[in-house]
Amino acid sequence: MAYTFYKAQGHNIGTSICEKDKLDLANSILEKAKQKGVEILLPIDNHVSTEYSNDGQEMIVSSTEIPEGFMGLDIGPETIKKFEEAVKDAKTVVWNGPLGVCEFDKFAIGTKEVATMLSKTNAITIIGGGDSAAAIEKLGLADKMTHISTGGGASLEFLEGKELPGIACLQNK
Repeated sequence: MAYTFYKAQGHNIGTSICEKDKLDLANSILEKAKQKGVEILLPIDNHVSTEYSNDGQEMIVSSTEIPEGFMGLDIGPETIKKFEEAVKDAKTVVWNGPLGVCEFDKFAIGTKEVATMLSKTNAITIIGGGDSAAAIEKLGLADKMTHISTGGGASLEFLEGKELPGIACLQNK
């Protein structure tokens, strides 16, 4: 998701995944956040590779300067520090989606580090999405989280206040 925001701002994202049909939306979100004084935390550095595997040439680069032929596959060490600072005094953290391609060990570091930091916080921790839930389980940290749901997108829609058909039908009984 972060690469769409960076591409919308005119930054080079190499071959990183980007939702080109969401570039205007990304700019709109950034502008609304700026107007409301809300900080959107995007990665400041990334672990990039030439291949979508454990085998490509890799390096850590600024998130705004991903070279051609490279794709972002995980957050970098400076981003991990930034996110740790952001959550250390948080009362509630909602996390939806791994921070890297955690199926590959080399690119699971961001997910592991953020999961570990959340497991040590006093915050209410809500983990949403099947990939996030699987990562938390694999790391043995599920019992340290307040709530884990495989319904990532649905969880976000619920928090947004949208009516979910499964919940609506229960409330009508």
